[in-house]
Amino acid sequence: MSLVSQTPPAAPRGRWLSRAALGFLVLIAIGVIYITNQLLTERFTETTRNRAELRLTLYTGNLMSELQRASIVPQLLARDPELIRALTSGDFSQSTQRLLSFVDEIGAASLMLMDGTGRVVAATDRNRIGENQRQAPYFVEALRSNTTVFTTRARETAGYEFTYSRQIEDRAGVLGVILVEVDLASLERSWAGIADAVFVTDSEGTILLSTEPLWRGLSEEAALERQSAPSAIERAFRTAPGWSFVDADAFLQGEAVMREETRVPFQGWRMVNFTTYASVRERVNGVLALEIMAFAILLATAFWFLNRRTASKALYFQRESAELRQLNIRLQREIAEREKVEKTLEVAEQTLAQSSKLAALGEMSAAVSHELNQPLAAMKTYLAGARLLLTRKRPDEALSSFQRIDDLISRMGAITRQLKSYARKGSEAFEPVDTRAAVSAALSMMEPQLKSRRIVITRTLPSEPVMILGDRLRLEQVIINLLRNALDATSGRPDPQVEIILAAGETVSLSVRDNGPGIENLDALFEPFYTTKQPGDGVGLGLAISSGIVNDLGGRLTARNAASGGAVFEVQLPVLRDEDAVAAE
Repeated sequence: MSLVSQTPPAAPRGRWLSRAALGFLVLIAIGVIYITNQLLTERFTETTRNRAELRLTLYTGNLMSELQRASIVPQLLARDPELIRALTSGDFSQSTQRLLSFVDEIGAASLMLMDGTGRVVAATDRNRIGENQRQAPYFVEALRSNTTVFTTRARETAGYEFTYSRQIEDRAGVLGVILVEVDLASLERSWAGIADAVFVTDSEGTILLSTEPLWRGLSEEAALERQSAPSAIERAFRTAPGWSFVDADAFLQGEAVMREETRVPFQGWRMVNFTTYASVRERVNGVLALEIMAFAILLATAFWFLNRRTASKALYFQRESAELRQLNIRLQREIAEREKVEKTLEVAEQTLAQSSKLAALGEMSAAVSHELNQPLAAMKTYLAGARLLLTRKRPDEALSSFQRIDDLISRMGAITRQLKSYARKGSEAFEPVDTRAAVSAALSMMEPQLKSRRIVITRTLPSEPVMILGDRLRLEQVIINLLRNALDATSGRPDPQVEIILAAGETVSLSVRDNGPGIENLDALFEPFYTTKQPGDGVGLGLAISSGIVNDLGGRLTARNAASGGAVFEVQLPVLRDEDAVAAE
């Protein structure tokens, strides 16, 4: 490469203008990089904060779901006739086995039965049988109250023990106390799977749950001052540099962190989340690196033109040969180095993008995996049926299975959209629901069982939407429970039939009728643990849970025997009014 010019040397004024232009270009580059750094830092910080708020909302919903699910268990077990009989007779030989049969189904950490004196007579942890819990807070508080009592107690080793307790009584008086320990340690383990510090405090500010074990039992101020054990969050704090354009919410071990706090609607608890600025720094640095590279190329081009003028002057004064050769070699080296830097930057950008995708996927996978199990199981059944139909050369019927799989995929999308509503409690999580769509979804989920039994399903649904204010997933759970009962009731019939009638008037009425043998004991039908099934087929909680769900939705679940035979279950729910729809929005 050679440069040849016959242009005479430029005047001194042209030299000063070129230098001034280069200086102005450098000032522009510094200003653009400075402003970009500020704007992108604010933008990415806000994005990270929004993600932290969403994650905190999901964690709060998981915590409330676990507490609410466990709160109903003592009330149900306090009515268990086997446990009442054991406390009355003093024969506890089968009580521990009885508790062990419940612990896996209800998902509790442990169950414990105490007599009226506070002695442990049955427990899933056999080592605790025989202990005297007379002075234990959960025993004393349960005897003083006729409702379920929640107690928090520090363990002797580490952490806290969270229990629900309730007195067991009969007509003669108090017989004992049933205790259910809530398993919140699993939530701590799931929170610890990310590069954030999360903890829950009680109404007095004491940390009860934390991803940092050494923080439990301390206040937030004491926990921040204490040197924590090595963890993912500590490594992130140590590697994060100073961030001059970010107003830190808090400082941990001298590093700036983002603090998000939310109220847990349970006994004044609060949840706090600390998030580092490492991801913000990486994303901003990636963009700044691109800008710096662009300005470097621009400056290199400007220098190239200046060097060309210098080479022209050298040629004019008969000194161009040696200088131009050296200049060309130097420029080629610089271009090769810049091309190498560009390739390295491109690889780094791809790696950064992939890391961001994997981080987002990890945050959501733990929250949605549990809710997608049931649709996935149904999809597996439909795929097996479609494979069998294709092997038998019945493609038209197989296409209907694929359509149902597509409906289940839509349902899975609806589940992911509803995850945020789990953070709200009670009627705050309600939304307008079309009862017709809930019935169709429940029938779709039950279709493999209904087809295998060759049951004739008769549906009578209005042509217009039938709207209520409630939770669609819980309403579908009630309908599926009623369909399963109808399926069991018609198991001995040669011509099993199930009729579903949905009507709307002053209230929404949903009836499920079967041609089974009917109901023998209508009074005890909705009592917990009442069942007519064979041992091992169920524990009698399905209708009790369904009745509780309908009551939460403001309705009523009733049952009767039809005049022509069979059983009729009827769900009555309030119709969604216009003012209710506006309030729900």
